[in-house]
Amino acid sequence: MSNLEPDVDAGPQPPPYSETWSHDLVETPEIHVPTDGRIDVELGSKFAAAYTRFFPAPTEEGLIPAESNDPVPANVQWDIPLNIVIQVVGSRGDVQPFVALGNELQRHGHRVRLATHPYMVKNPGLIPGMKTLREGEIQRKRAMIAEMLDGCWKSCIEPDPQTRSPFVAQAIIANPVSFAHVHCAQALAIPVHLMFTMPWTSTRAFPHPLANIKDSKQEPRLANYLSYGMLDVCGFFFRDPPAYTAPPDLANFLASGPTPIYIGFGSIVIEDPRGLTTALLEAVKMNGARAIISRGWSKIGEDAGNDNIFYLDDCPHEWLFQKVSAVVHHGGAGTTACGLLNARPTVVVPFFGDQAFWGQMIASAKAGPPPIPHKALNSKNLADAVAFCLTPETARAASDIANRMRDENGVQQAVASFHRQLPRERLGCDLAPRQPATWLYTRYERPMRLSNFAVENLCLAQEHKFKRRDLKHYGPSPIVIKNKRWDPITSAGSAGYRLASDVTTNAVGIFADPAKVYIDNAKSGSEPKSQLKLHGQAALASVNSIDNLALGAIKGGMVDVPLALAEGFRNAPKLWGESVKEQDEITGWKSGTAVAGKSFAYGFYDGVGGFFYKPYQGAKKEGILGFAKGCGKGLTGIVAEPVSGALGLFGYAGDGISKSIDRAVHGKTRKRIMAAKAAEAEDLRRKVPIEGGADADVLKEFYRLRALPAKEQPDVGSSA
Repeated sequence: MSNLEPDVDAGPQPPPYSETWSHDLVETPEIHVPTDGRIDVELGSKFAAAYTRFFPAPTEEGLIPAESNDPVPANVQWDIPLNIVIQVVGSRGDVQPFVALGNELQRHGHRVRLATHPYMVKNPGLIPGMKTLREGEIQRKRAMIAEMLDGCWKSCIEPDPQTRSPFVAQAIIANPVSFAHVHCAQALAIPVHLMFTMPWTSTRAFPHPLANIKDSKQEPRLANYLSYGMLDVCGFFFRDPPAYTAPPDLANFLASGPTPIYIGFGSIVIEDPRGLTTALLEAVKMNGARAIISRGWSKIGEDAGNDNIFYLDDCPHEWLFQKVSAVVHHGGAGTTACGLLNARPTVVVPFFGDQAFWGQMIASAKAGPPPIPHKALNSKNLADAVAFCLTPETARAASDIANRMRDENGVQQAVASFHRQLPRERLGCDLAPRQPATWLYTRYERPMRLSNFAVENLCLAQEHKFKRRDLKHYGPSPIVIKNKRWDPITSAGSAGYRLASDVTTNAVGIFADPAKVYIDNAKSGSEPKSQLKLHGQAALASVNSIDNLALGAIKGGMVDVPLALAEGFRNAPKLWGESVKEQDEITGWKSGTAVAGKSFAYGFYDGVGGFFYKPYQGAKKEGILGFAKGCGKGLTGIVAEPVSGALGLFGYAGDGISKSIDRAVHGKTRKRIMAAKAAEAEDLRRKVPIEGGADADVLKEFYRLRALPAKEQPDVGSSA
């Protein structure tokens, strides 16, 4: 990210996800992708009927069954202070609710860091247009994504940019579009919790915020409910109003006449800012109103000179929206919530995504007119919309919404949800249970989880059997990302395609990469390199492609394809409703060899045994028809399962060896994590000197656990 913000204190329950999709539905919906980042879904009656088999039936309240969506008590106490990084990609309206979340987490004793970035929206659609391609926006977005991924990782392990205080994340909260969240969590083996600023829990009251329901044959409320399966509701997050003193020119404008309206489009990049400015000024003039216009990223309203217009660069919405009579904006979730909380009638001019949804919700509550798509905006319809907002009826509707919103405790509910889903039993230190475990002490048969506090106490006691070299990185929530294979045909096809793609890319690179070296040198405009150096770089580029070609072909042919086929044949019985044995996780060559041996043995045992047992089992259950089905399953199994076992000897063992090699090659990341943790422990020793000797309770518990037989030691998992 281009900005790494300091810890939050330096500045101003979703139900569990589960798989509900099935590929054997009778009919799929027609789905169209317009240019506003939304999806048009046409639900056919057969599809909807089939889909309801996999989706829970809605209750009368319009939500999923209450037992899986009970509100979380807001007064949940938490006794382990954690380092939490909040990663947010989005506009100001997306970021601001997470500031409120961070402040609430601090009240529970956590140290919180917020990582975000300067952001603007230029291409809101899901599919880029030709103009976007011609202007090179794709390459710029790639560079931006790379910067954000790098910044997200730095936000997890780098010191505070202002105080230089060490920081290693022990949990991550992120919005989905921050991209790097799961990868950072995987590297650190820590919990990751996703939160979003729009409704994502199924309801019959309205459709999914990104779904436009078209020509549905279903009853409307049922269609709304089903839309959530096509593609967290805790309540709105509000921070405490920041301390703010208006600059003299803004204060004078507010005091010099009737209450103005607010107009602003935040981080949206307007294609024709001058034309939009003209439309805004004409609309304000038609209403005889005064207005505060936020310049935003597009620098709207560069021309000045109108006493009824004040052009604003930046101002906290929480403060400003108390001073205006109505708000006109793009409909971002955060801006919408802030306006409604302050009882301000609202005009939404949506550009993309969920913005139209919020505009529709406001209109249905009569707190504003129907949303005006930005391409349809003109002075006349905007003037009419503002006039609608300035009526007493609209003001009363907005006030009713504000009263209901003030009764919510959304941010407290979100924090309680976060706490409830943390693996509390794996987070605490074995010697100091209210300290977060950071290290795994591996000297004894059963490792111990130790916090920085415990480690420093053991060092202070100069316990001769305690050595820092016996400490390893401890991660309470290891994350394994694994491709699911459903059948041998699709699994072999996907693995084969990847192998062919890698081989082709690297084969072309043998010649293309050296050519690129010469082309880049010619285009650089800098001092030309010596011919010898240039030829050397070109030769090295070619050699790298040859190495990648050889390694990719070997790994693909001897590991990836056999592994995919083994998994495909192993999971084939799922296609006709059979269960499949779960396998142990493969983390290296030892576990890979063990899984390969078990897979081979069970493959032949289950295949041959099933050939005789399945017909008998089917006949017992369904008679002659069941016997026939059992014969088919047995015949298929006696081929598929032994083949899976045989292929697994290469695939699973090779996968384990590949992971061992990968761990060795990427040891630099683990060393960086260990160094960051060591720096944090050193910082603790400087800030909190342990006086009067080591903590007696910590030492007592250490000696007790050390003396226990291995089978009586606490189960602490393993190092990440």
